[in-house]
Amino acid sequence: MDNIISVQLPEVALIKQKLYRSAIPDVPYTVLESLKSLPLEDRIKPGQTVAVAVGSRGIHLIDTVVFHCLKFLKSKGLKPFIVPAMGSHGGATPDGQLNVLAKLGITEKAMGVKIIADMDVTEVGQLSSGTRIYFSQQALQADYFVAINRVKPHTKFRAPIESGLCKMLTIGMGKKKGASEFHLRAVKHSFSIIEKAAALILAKGKMLFGLALLEDGYGDLARVEALFPNALIEHEKKLLKEARSLMGSIPFDFIDVLIIDFFGKNISGIGMDSNITGRHRDIVGDFFTTPHARRIFVRDLTPESDGNGTGIGLADVTTRRLVESLDLQKTYANTLTAISPEKAAIPIYLDSDRQALDACIQTTGLDSTLDARMVRIKDTASLEFLQVSAALGTEVSANPKLEQLTPWGPIEFDGKGNLGALSRP
Repeated sequence: MDNIISVQLPEVALIKQKLYRSAIPDVPYTVLESLKSLPLEDRIKPGQTVAVAVGSRGIHLIDTVVFHCLKFLKSKGLKPFIVPAMGSHGGATPDGQLNVLAKLGITEKAMGVKIIADMDVTEVGQLSSGTRIYFSQQALQADYFVAINRVKPHTKFRAPIESGLCKMLTIGMGKKKGASEFHLRAVKHSFSIIEKAAALILAKGKMLFGLALLEDGYGDLARVEALFPNALIEHEKKLLKEARSLMGSIPFDFIDVLIIDFFGKNISGIGMDSNITGRHRDIVGDFFTTPHARRIFVRDLTPESDGNGTGIGLADVTTRRLVESLDLQKTYANTLTAISPEKAAIPIYLDSDRQALDACIQTTGLDSTLDARMVRIKDTASLEFLQVSAALGTEVSANPKLEQLTPWGPIEFDGKGNLGALSRP
């Protein structure tokens, strides 16, 4: 493209970051031990049905966690089945949500139970704000339901309750209709209504337990905790604080270009976690925080995202191949339900990574392109290895948590002007 100037690029090196590590050595054992701690015998009877709610996130070993939760329920003589709890994800269709689960390794064959995917909901109550709370009909028709989800900071709001079991109960289990209602009301009343809505649902007495998951800085499962309904809300608040302390981050501030190799729904609800990128734009509020990236270049959409490009509007530049991989129907269904059309806005897209990188650096206002402070990551959930430019060399040397793995050298592109995989040498 004639308008893209080929600039002189700075040298780069691969660095390794030391993150908080607290991985569970034996996930199946930990899941079963956590569940065994629950006093269920007085509540359950053999033959009762249990709807197990599973979302769309690429949580570490989520298929293993779900499988062993189902195994535990079966050992108690119960009859579990799976219901997707992902709001409007998967294009807000049963087949789309089944496909999302399949990409996470969760299928009827693998799990040994039925997956009942539909979008039917029932209104179970209203909040004082007028917010109508909807809930999966299949889950309500079961004797009990169980929710399995990761607890972590949300990408666009701060509250005592953010992403986790309560959000799954109030938005994920509300399917498209419930998610639309909730996001609409949140514009005026904020997402703090999640806590009130969760309390309303829990008061119905249909929840058997929740299984809360925490990941460490490497994205490995660090905690599996089974929670009884009467303690769920307050305990989730404590887990959120812990989850925040475990998260990784980009160890630099005020960078000129942030390169993200992959983004997608399996990584974050908006494709790239704004807690990591520091950038968010939304009707309920914008923010621009650490690492204060002037330009964000997103290279590719994950296959697991199944074409859903929600969040691409938070990038400044992308590639033609990413745009051509988008399923706009799924992307629009998700962003309109979330009242976030700006997150579906397609940025400037170019034929190669080299052109995209040139466009980013060309528009940073630097006197010398060799001074560009650049950081490249695989995705916002993978922060152990980063490629950084020479302008960050002093900060790398001064940080005891960072180790330089390769000498400074030119950025390498293939014959088509694209970057290779970001991996340890």
